[in-house]
Amino acid sequence: MDFAPPIVEKLRQRAERFRELTELVMSPEVATDGKRTAEFMRERGQLEHSNELSERLESLLTREREAKAILKEGGDDHEFLELARMDLESVKEESVDLYEEVKAALVTDKDDFRSKVIMEIRAGTGGDEATLFAADLNRMYRRFFETKRWKIEDMEVTASEVGGFKEITMAIEGDGVWRMLRYESGGHRVQRVPSTESQGRIHTSAATVAVLPEAEEAEVNIKDEDLRIDTMRSSGPGGQSVNKTSSAVRITHLPTNTVVQCQDEKSQHKNKAKAMRILGSRLLQAEQDRLHNERAESRKSKVGSGDRSARVRTYNFPQNRVSDHRLSENHSLEQFMAGKMEPLLDSLALLDREDRIASL
Repeated sequence: MDFAPPIVEKLRQRAERFRELTELVMSPEVATDGKRTAEFMRERGQLEHSNELSERLESLLTREREAKAILKEGGDDHEFLELARMDLESVKEESVDLYEEVKAALVTDKDDFRSKVIMEIRAGTGGDEATLFAADLNRMYRRFFETKRWKIEDMEVTASEVGGFKEITMAIEGDGVWRMLRYESGGHRVQRVPSTESQGRIHTSAATVAVLPEAEEAEVNIKDEDLRIDTMRSSGPGGQSVNKTSSAVRITHLPTNTVVQCQDEKSQHKNKAKAMRILGSRLLQAEQDRLHNERAESRKSKVGSGDRSARVRTYNFPQNRVSDHRLSENHSLEQFMAGKMEPLLDSLALLDREDRIASL
């Protein structure tokens, strides 16, 4: 079988980790710790397919060794030798399909199975027009989410005076949500004639999108002593008072100086809970970014890491065209803004898969 040794080694490492986790979840010290049990069971489930593939690979390798040994010894039993030759041919045929399955399994990241994300859309350069574009992106994404039957929860909304959004943060939950949205992070640019433009000139404005994996409790360790929590009265556009109680919450994570503020709920407790969810996701994303940068030299991804500063897409209204700068293809802007995003998202996923396979 012509399997690249590094690929065989990576598959065996995953299988070994699967067996290690199987023993861990059965051990008394883990079985009595619900948090660790859930964490290990989740990881074990993600490695189960790799373990099955490893068992199939080892079986094929054993059959190959045995068949080659029989043919090498030779002998007068021609029927037995023919069976060995046939089995060797069968191993070769089966190994072709198995090799493709193994590569697919090895480029599947454990994060691909996440079903909860936090999405942040912020108006960028362009003044009022940028806030209107942020609102357009919000509607576009929600239309797409509805086609996927994903659950949407508004976390924090800051409206502009012209009916747009300075910033909107939402939680999305559903099957495949991270896998499909992870490459939306970055700068989104729009080219169009603003409604306020009297001379019909095309303006360019921008918004940024960040898609963060929503952290599970076991994934981040946020210590109370690392937090500064401030409360204040909520306010709306122009400083208009929204309520008379100090329900708005601002949480500062002191070690990283990460600041999250929530004021949408009338309850201080609910605003704090939402802010902690967003904080946990931002801290998890920061850790993932650190790991990505460590691997950057060995894997130059065409799709990108999800950096906000990277411009990923341009929405050209006069030409009814949306262009993703990571792909050599354009799509109908009208269809895309209507929530029909899946063809482009599938192309990004395929590009990333090819990149991961090339890096194995």
